[in-house]
Amino acid sequence: MQFFAQAIDLLDDPDLIRVYEEHHRAVWPKVVVALRAAGMQRMRIFRHGTRLFMYCEGPDGFDPARDYQQYAADPECRKWDELMRRFQRPVPGARADAWWSPMEVVFDLESMSDGGAIGAVVGEPTC
Repeated sequence: MQFFAQAIDLLDDPDLIRVYEEHHRAVWPKVVVALRAAGMQRMRIFRHGTRLFMYCEGPDGFDPARDYQQYAADPECRKWDELMRRFQRPVPGARADAWWSPMEVVFDLESMSDGGAIGAVVGEPTC
């Protein structure tokens, strides 16, 4: 299992944030099916103020840059993404070619031994 984390900001408008969250309480069924078909096994999006944090898991060998293309090839999923972009903006310091910005792992409890010794950090995001 591989995991990935990404961040993006919402526009600083309480009404837009409310609408964004309403959309995510009723995600289009085709979007959910397409994400799973592309290999996403788990996805959670958290919000603090205007910052969104997305955590995803996929099978070993999952490559978001490659496997997301299957999702993005679907016209309804592209329409969903275009709708969501109305509410979002890249985080400060994001790469010019990135919308959601990949985050680096700085701590992983699963990689730590019970004896308190420092373990190797695993799962460096590539998306």
